[in-house]
Amino acid sequence: MARLSIPAFLLAPLALSVALFAPVAGAQTQLKIAVVNVPRLLEEAPQAKSAMQALQDEFSPRQREMAAQQKDLKAKEEKLQRDGAVMAENERRNSEKELREGQRDLARKQNEYVEDLNVRRNEELGKLQRSLLQEVQTFARSSGYDLVVGDGVLFVNESLDITPQILTALQARAKTGGGPKPATPPAKPASPPAKQ
Repeated sequence: MARLSIPAFLLAPLALSVALFAPVAGAQTQLKIAVVNVPRLLEEAPQAKSAMQALQDEFSPRQREMAAQQKDLKAKEEKLQRDGAVMAENERRNSEKELREGQRDLARKQNEYVEDLNVRRNEELGKLQRSLLQEVQTFARSSGYDLVVGDGVLFVNESLDITPQILTALQARAKTGGGPKPATPPAKPASPPAKQ
């Protein structure tokens, strides 16, 4: 009977590859994967609500001040329209100039308000996102997850969504006072004295 012989140099790589991949095939561990709905966390987390309330508290005095200034300018404009025809020319010109300057000042304040609000909102959003990321990571580690996916998920089975558990943890942290504290607002720059 003829014997088929395979050279040793061909058998060595085959044996090595079988030895290397055998543990992988035998181990077959299952990955523990979950999904977090980040927009929902940003909307429903108590820390998000407290950060938005802190911004509201910080910016409402300026908002009231601008509303009062706008009301005052409207009253001056109505007075000018009503009494402008019977005013002396000097008085009318001064009233028109005062109204224009007031409108420019209000527009400048409104622009500064929007810019300041956007900066502070972005600061608070950044802090909130870091806090939520830390909470998700803590929860994932303690629950033994191998992978947690956030943005860009097109479909997920509800059994993989851990958003409710993360929200529960965030609510518990907020009740114990362990949540992110809103930053102390930066000092408002001194505004120039009002013209009289």
